[in-house]
Amino acid sequence: MSTMRLPKVHFSGPEGRALGIANVLVALVSALLLLGLPALVVLVEALRGGRPVLEALAHDPTLLAAVRLTVLVTVGTVVVNTLLGTFVGWTIATYTFRGKTLARAVLDLPLSVSPVVAGLGVLLVVGRHSLIGRWLEAHGIAAAYAWPGILAATVFVTFPYIARAVAGTLAEQGRAHEEAALSLGASLPQTFWRVTLPRVRSALLDGVLLCNARALGEFGAVSVVSGLIVGRTETVPLAIARTFENGVTATAFAM
Repeated sequence: MSTMRLPKVHFSGPEGRALGIANVLVALVSALLLLGLPALVVLVEALRGGRPVLEALAHDPTLLAAVRLTVLVTVGTVVVNTLLGTFVGWTIATYTFRGKTLARAVLDLPLSVSPVVAGLGVLLVVGRHSLIGRWLEAHGIAAAYAWPGILAATVFVTFPYIARAVAGTLAEQGRAHEEAALSLGASLPQTFWRVTLPRVRSALLDGVLLCNARALGEFGAVSVVSGLIVGRTETVPLAIARTFENGVTATAFAM
C-alpha cells in the first residue's frame, strides 16, 4: 500500500518570510478582534460614568460584601483544589489500579456537565431535604444558600484543572525519577516532595491560575446554590449580572 508524503515546507527565502509575516498578522488580528476589542469596550463603558460611579462603588456595601465573599470562595477553592487535585493527579499518573479508566472519566465530569446542573447537584446533596443537609443543620451549619454551598459548587466545577495538569505532566515524563529515588532509599513522602513536586511545578502553577480564574468568574453553579441573596450570598459576577439587568450599564462594567 502506497503512502502519501506531505511536501516539505521551507521557511527561508522571500516566500518563507512572506508566509511568516502573513501568519503573524493573522494571529495578531485574530487576537485583537477576539480579546482586545471586548476588553477595550469594557474599559470604555466602565469609564463612561466618570469618577462618581467609581467612588460610589467603593462605598457600596452590597458590592463590598460581594467582593469579600468572592475572595473567600476563590481562596478556599484554590487551597482545596491544590491539595486534593495534586494528590489525585499524582495517584492517577503513578499507580495502576482497577477502575482507573472510570476515575479519569469522573475527573472530567465537571467539565462535561453544565455549571447550572452542577450547582443543582450540589444543592441536592447539601440542601435541607438531604441527609447531609439535615445533619449539617442539626449541627448549626447552613450549606445551601450560604457560603459553604457556594464553596462546594465552585470546588466541584474547578477541580479538574489542577488534577489534569499534574496527571498529564507526570504521565508524559514517566516514573524513572521516582523509581530511582525509591531504589536509593528515599521514602515515599521524600520522593514526592523532593522529586515529584519540583517536576510538576510549572503544570501545577498553570492549573492554579486556571482554577483561580474560573473560581473568580463562576456564575452558573453559584447562581443556583447561592439563592441570589443580595448582600449575603451574592458574588461579584452575580452582582454584575443583577446590575446590568437593572439597566445600570456603567456600574456593571465598572464592577
